[in-house]
Amino acid sequence: MAQLPPGIRFITSFSRDQWYRAFIFSLTFLLYASFHLSRKPISIVKGELHKHCAASHEVELDSYKEYAAQIQPLKKPFNASQCGWEPFDKNNYKQLLGALDYSFLCAYAVGMYLSGLIGERLPIRYYLTGGMLASGLFTAMFGLGYFYNVHNLWFYIMAQIANGLVQTTGWPSVVTCIGNWFGKGRRGLIMGIWNSHTSVGNILGSLIAAYWVSTCWGLSFVVPGVIVAVMGIVCFLFLIEHPKDVSCSCTPSSSSKTFLNGTSRCRIQMPTLNAKENGKLQDPEMQHLLTDSENCSVSLNSSTVVSGEGRHGTSAISFLGALRIPGVVEFSLCLLFAKLVSYTFLFWLPLYITSVEHLDAKRAGDLSTLFDVGGIFGGILAGLISDRLEKRASTCGMMLLLAAPTLYMFSTVSKMGLEATVVMLLISGALVNGPYALITTAVSADLGTHKSLKGNARALSTVTAIIDGTGSVGAALGPLLAGLISPSGWNNVFYMLMVADACALLLLLRLIQKELQCDADHTLFKEH
Repeated sequence: MAQLPPGIRFITSFSRDQWYRAFIFSLTFLLYASFHLSRKPISIVKGELHKHCAASHEVELDSYKEYAAQIQPLKKPFNASQCGWEPFDKNNYKQLLGALDYSFLCAYAVGMYLSGLIGERLPIRYYLTGGMLASGLFTAMFGLGYFYNVHNLWFYIMAQIANGLVQTTGWPSVVTCIGNWFGKGRRGLIMGIWNSHTSVGNILGSLIAAYWVSTCWGLSFVVPGVIVAVMGIVCFLFLIEHPKDVSCSCTPSSSSKTFLNGTSRCRIQMPTLNAKENGKLQDPEMQHLLTDSENCSVSLNSSTVVSGEGRHGTSAISFLGALRIPGVVEFSLCLLFAKLVSYTFLFWLPLYITSVEHLDAKRAGDLSTLFDVGGIFGGILAGLISDRLEKRASTCGMMLLLAAPTLYMFSTVSKMGLEATVVMLLISGALVNGPYALITTAVSADLGTHKSLKGNARALSTVTAIIDGTGSVGAALGPLLAGLISPSGWNNVFYMLMVADACALLLLLRLIQKELQCDADHTLFKEH
C-alpha cells in the first residue's frame, strides 16, 4: 500500500471535532474583525472632514466657488469651504467630530446591556446575521452623505447612533459561540490569539479607509459597509452555535472533587457526582478559571445565583443575577477605564499623528495601524501570562501599571521624530490593549461560565454584555473627553488617559490581593 501524501496525513491527524473547532475559531474571528473594520473609517476620515487651511485660502474662496461650480458635474461634490467638509469646517470641529464618536459609542453602550438579554433568547446565527446586515447598511449610509452632498450634522449623527445600536449584536454573539466550543484550561492563550481580530479589523479598516480618504472619502465607508454585509451572509450560511448541533463532543461536566482555580490556586470544593470518579484527574481544558471573590474554598451547593432548570437547564439569567457573580462588577468597572483609553486611541490617534508629525490623512492612517499591531501582541501576551500564572486580575494589573508611564513617554517621545513614534506606538498598543483584550475575552468567558451558574451556558451572553456594555460607557467618554480637552493641548489628553489607567488598576486591587492571598494559602497547604 502506497504511503499517504504528507498533506493528507496532516489532515487526517486531526479529529472531526478539532476541524470543526478550528473552523468556528476562524469564522468568528473574521466575523468580528469585519465589525471593527467598519468602525475605523471615521477616525481616518476626520483629517479630511476638517483640513487645516491657511488664511490665504479665504482670499481666494470666491474665485474658487465660481470655478468649482463650473466643474461640479465632472468632479467630486462641491463643498463651500476649503477647510473641510461642511459642517466640520468650523473652528469647533473637534467638538463636532467628538459628537460623532460619542453618538456611536453612547448608543453602543446602551444597546449592549439590552443585546445580551435579547441574544440569550434568540438563535445566535439569526441574531448576528441581522446585526451585520444592518451594520453594513448604516456604515454605507454615512459614506452616501458624500455622494449626495449632505451637509446636515444630524444625518451623520443618526447614522452613527443607528450603527452603534446594531453593532451590539456582535460581541455577545461571538463570545458565546466561542465559549460554547472551547474549554477553559488554556482559554487565556486561545482567546488572546482570537481577540487579535480587533486589531486585525482596525488595521484593515485603516488601510481600506486610507486608500480612498483623499480622493473619495465616501468609499471609505461604503466599502467596509459592503464587507460587513457580505460577512453577515457568510454568518447565516456557516455559523454553528454549539458543538451538539453537528454531533461534536461537548465540554463535559466537572467530575473531580477539587481542582485548581485559574486566577489563583484556590481549592474549590465540588460535590461528589460519582464515587468511582473521585480519583479521576480534571482535564485542564475543563478547569474553572475564576476565584470566588468571597472565599478561597467554596461549596457549589451553596450557590444561588441562577434559578430555573439547574445544571443542565436553559433558563436565561437575570440582569441582577449576573451582577451577583463574583468579579463581574470589578472587572466591568476596570474595563470602563481600560476601554476609555483604548477607544480614545482608536478614534483620535490619526488626527494626533497628523498634528504632531504633520502628515496627510492617508499616511497618518497607515501609521496608526502600528498601535493595533502592538495590540495583537499585547493581547496574546496577556493571555499567555495569565494562563501561566493562573492570575487574570494580576496580569491586567501588571500591564496597567506599565501602561501609565508608557503613555507619558509616548506624549514626549512622539514629538522627537517619526522613528520614535513608531516604537512607542507598538509598545503603547501592547500595554493598552492587553488588559482590554483579556477582560473582554477570557475573563468574560470565565465569568459567564462561573461555578455559581451551575452550568447554565445561556448566561454567558448576558455576562459578556454587562462587562462590555460597562466598558463601552468608557469607550463613549474617552473620545468625547479627548474632543473637549484637545483644544487646550494634546498633553492634557495624555494626562487624562494616565488617570484612567490608574483608576482601572485601583479597581482591580481587591481581586489582585485575593489572588495573592489564595496563592499563599495554597502554598501553605502544600507545605503541610
